[in-house]
Parts: sequence; C-alpha cells; structure tokens
Amino acid sequence: MSISVKLDAFEGPLDLLLQLIEKNKIDIYDIPIAKITDQYMEVINSMEEEKMDEMSEFLVMAAYLLKLKSDMLLPQETSPETGEPVDIRAELVEKLLEYKMYKYVSYELKDRQYDAEKLMFKESTIPLEVLQYKEDVDIGEILGNVDLGKLNSIYKDLVKKKDDRIDPVRSKFGRIEKEDTNIYAILEDIQVYGLAHRHFSFRHYLDSKKTKMEVIITFLAILELIKMGRVTISQEEIFDDIMIDYLANDIVELDDFL
Repeated sequence: MSISVKLDAFEGPLDLLLQLIEKNKIDIYDIPIAKITDQYMEVINSMEEEKMDEMSEFLVMAAYLLKLKSDMLLPQETSPETGEPVDIRAELVEKLLEYKMYKYVSYELKDRQYDAEKLMFKESTIPLEVLQYKEDVDIGEILGNVDLGKLNSIYKDLVKKKDDRIDPVRSKFGRIEKEDTNIYAILEDIQVYGLAHRHFSFRHYLDSKKTKMEVIITFLAILELIKMGRVTISQEEIFDDIMIDYLANDIVELDDFL
C-alpha cells in the first residue's frame, strides 16, 4: 500500500525528517522508525535524480534509517547500569533536537535582521567646537572640606536607606556577613608599605586586599594621603596602572586623621 505524503520545500535530510514527524504529529522521543522510514523513502524516490550532490546526503540518511528499522526487529541490548533496554533511536533523536534548535535560532536571527533593516539612524549634527570642549575640573573645589569622616557618614546613611527598602522579588534566603574593615589600619599599612618601597604600583598593592570593601577603603585612604601631601600619584594613560610615590620619611600618628 502506497503512502501519500505531500511536503513543502525542505533543507537536508534532518529537515525532511522533522517535517515528517510534525505532519504525523509524532512524539520526537518515541519515533516509529518503520513508518517514518517508509515515508522518507517515498519522498526521496520522488526527488529529481539529476541533483546527485543533494541526493547523496538523503541517501546516507536513508541507509541509516533502514539499518535502524532492521535493528528494531532484533532483541535490544540492556544497559549494565540500569538493566533497561538501550534505545537505539537515542542518537537520531539527539541529532533531530540539535538541528531543530539551530533551525529556530536561525529564524530568530532572521527576524532580528528584518527588524534591523527598518531602523534609521541620524548622523551627528553637534558642532565640532562643542564636541571638542572639555570643562576644566577643579578637584579641590569639588571635594571642598570633605574628609574621611564625612564620607563614612554619607556611606552609612546610604547603606541605612538601602536596608530600609524591601525588595518583594529578591529572596531573603541566606545572610550577608558584615565586613570588619578598619580604615585606620589600612592608612597605617599604606604608610608602612610606602616607607619601605617608596615607588610602587597601586594595582600590585591591592593584590593583598581580599574584599571589595578593602579595595574601596584603600582607595579613599590614598586620596586622604594625597590631600595631606604625603603621597603623589601618576598615570600615563587612562585605565593604566596608578603609580604611587611616598614622599614622607615617617609614619603619621593615627590621631592626626581624626
């Protein structure tokens, strides 16, 4: 009995198999090999024989399906781990699922390309004088009378406001441990390190810092030492390492930071 199968254009043997599975509304994890093989053979028999370069791929898949069809008639091997019969269709199912994933990804990329073609961009019309303008920044004016004490107070206020907010989405599972970071200890450590090395890399010095809070406090401490005139910094290019020169010949007492 012949089977009437009518399909749209397809690309490659895996695409043909997917279309047959969808036309017959078959569970891809439980493919009736005999039925699919018969339909597959009928389709490739109706293909134009002069396209041998394309036919070769379909014939390889046909041979694979015929072998599966014959192997399904034999007793199936059992898995030594589970004792269950090994499904010899697993490899074919894996190839079909992988191909299906790439196929739908290609559709998504094609849609994005189509949407991108509808976008219009306006060229910049900002005058060159405006683009080249760079406002002078006075660090001293910006910082003003800000010291480590005020920065610490501002930081505590921000943290308190953040703690007062309740996030209805974020899970409350777990606990955040408070980091015990002593800014005065870091100030003293920088001075001891600077007195011993004089000229050193900021990035290399940060290697000894293990937490994000220690890095932040270390940066603030460097700013305070610059303000006191005990260190200078230099940087050749943006994002390059910061080099620090320790100018003092002693270590300032911690009381002087209060």
